[in-house]
Amino acid sequence: MTRPLRIGTRGSQLALWQARTVARLLEQQGHDVELLIIKTAGDRLQEAPLSEVGGKRLFVKEIEEALLRGDVDLAVHSAKDMPAVLPEGLDIAAALPREDPRDALVLPGAAGAFDLKAAVAQIGDSPTIGTSSVRRIAQLATLLPRAQFAPIRGNVDTRLRKLDAGGFDALVLAAAGMKRLGFGARISSPIPPADCVPAPGQGIIAIEIRADDADTRGRLQPINDGMAGIALAAERALVAALGGGCQLPLGAIALPANGDLDMHAVVSSVDGRRSIRRQARGPASEPARLGQQLAATLASAGAAALLDEVRDAQGPVEGSY
Repeated sequence: MTRPLRIGTRGSQLALWQARTVARLLEQQGHDVELLIIKTAGDRLQEAPLSEVGGKRLFVKEIEEALLRGDVDLAVHSAKDMPAVLPEGLDIAAALPREDPRDALVLPGAAGAFDLKAAVAQIGDSPTIGTSSVRRIAQLATLLPRAQFAPIRGNVDTRLRKLDAGGFDALVLAAAGMKRLGFGARISSPIPPADCVPAPGQGIIAIEIRADDADTRGRLQPINDGMAGIALAAERALVAALGGGCQLPLGAIALPANGDLDMHAVVSSVDGRRSIRRQARGPASEPARLGQQLAATLASAGAAALLDEVRDAQGPVEGSY
């Protein structure tokens, strides 16, 4: 009898939704599965802003350690939470179809759906916006030049309660998480990538395994979405080429386009006053090469120096996009 596949996951609402989705897909393939909830440093440090406590491995380190020890067979992550370079011995073996990759502006109560311009008008001249992402703050500072940005963490429903209680004039959240948890109707306006380029990997559920585990890799192939994996490879290659690491005001997205990938990326100063945006197109058969080429274009335009300034100001911490 084949033993169950053991899935490692965080215990947050969204993480459990993602892990249970993977479990259900594997069960439909005839596999038995078990979920193992693993508490990460990010779960223990709920009150501190991400920029102060580290970031990128904050939500995956303990799960990856369990994977390397053999305590679990696979780990399910929000791809945007994963470091640009994985620990030796680990690999992304599969990805699920990408949900809406955009960021979303969320207003208090049942505010209704607006286009972005109308939604911005609803929140007034000097709003307080809840977000802990330096990437979002840097880009939205141009769209909302008089806004004050305040950190907010916790599950989606916790954040919405804080918003509705008057703690903020609006929130910026990932549309994917809102929709997956049944809060899609609370999205007041999706924010187009032209206004706020998403985090690399945003909207993609990634499945990580031990690189030498051919059995688990084979079991995952029927549920793998090739296009999501291709886009993720391009976006992660760009981040790795630019150094990844600390909490960076960096956005990147690769979208399928008639057999190609159309890729957009931005690097900003933390205050949003300086930004470098570039795009590139290349064959979907070579996603890593496209990401590396766009990273080189950004670097030659000044993005490398800009990111060095951000790293110097933040200090040597692991971070999130």
